[in-house]
Amino acid sequence: MKTEINCHSSIRIISDKVIYFDPFKIEEERHDADLIFITHDHYDHFSLDDIRKIEKEDTVFVIPDCMYNLLGGANVYTLMPGDRKTIEGYEVEAIPSYNVGKQFHPEDKGYLGYIVTIEGKRVYVAGDCDMNKDNEKVDCDIALVPVGGHYTMDHKEAARLVNTIKPEIAIPTHYGDIVGDSDAGEKFRQLVDSQIKVELLI
Repeated sequence: MKTEINCHSSIRIISDKVIYFDPFKIEEERHDADLIFITHDHYDHFSLDDIRKIEKEDTVFVIPDCMYNLLGGANVYTLMPGDRKTIEGYEVEAIPSYNVGKQFHPEDKGYLGYIVTIEGKRVYVAGDCDMNKDNEKVDCDIALVPVGGHYTMDHKEAARLVNTIKPEIAIPTHYGDIVGDSDAGEKFRQLVDSQIKVELLI
């Protein structure tokens, strides 16, 4: 499994299939996406222009149920928070993704993070969220969590979440572009428990 971050929260995982999460600022016409997961409908996570650069005729989409009117149709799976489903051979869990104490991503919207089991590893992509009663119970091997602050957790809260759920590997996202200083990932790394490996991909 190879994990890349194009920028911000635009994630590409290459395994037996090519999987994207929230493609954004894609520079090349790749048309290599087997699956595309969208966490919510904000422009920096749901960009049709970028989706068009990576989708193929048979690309499968996984989206929150609240986005059906934006991207419903063939090859589209809609999930509600708490849903579990096998999609294209991958076990997928829909994790509620929301803010606590701010209203950019309200809990009642039904925005999602995802746990996808890839090569036997449970990969958690948190979406835009703060630490909350749902994600602090996540069981995963690899956690990709926002650290930029303002709209999401900052590096301190993200480190607290990671130290609580204890993945093998933690990867900070959502910084160095729209929001979050370019050194937020390193600040996050310094606060994460030493037994957890931190990978900086931005």
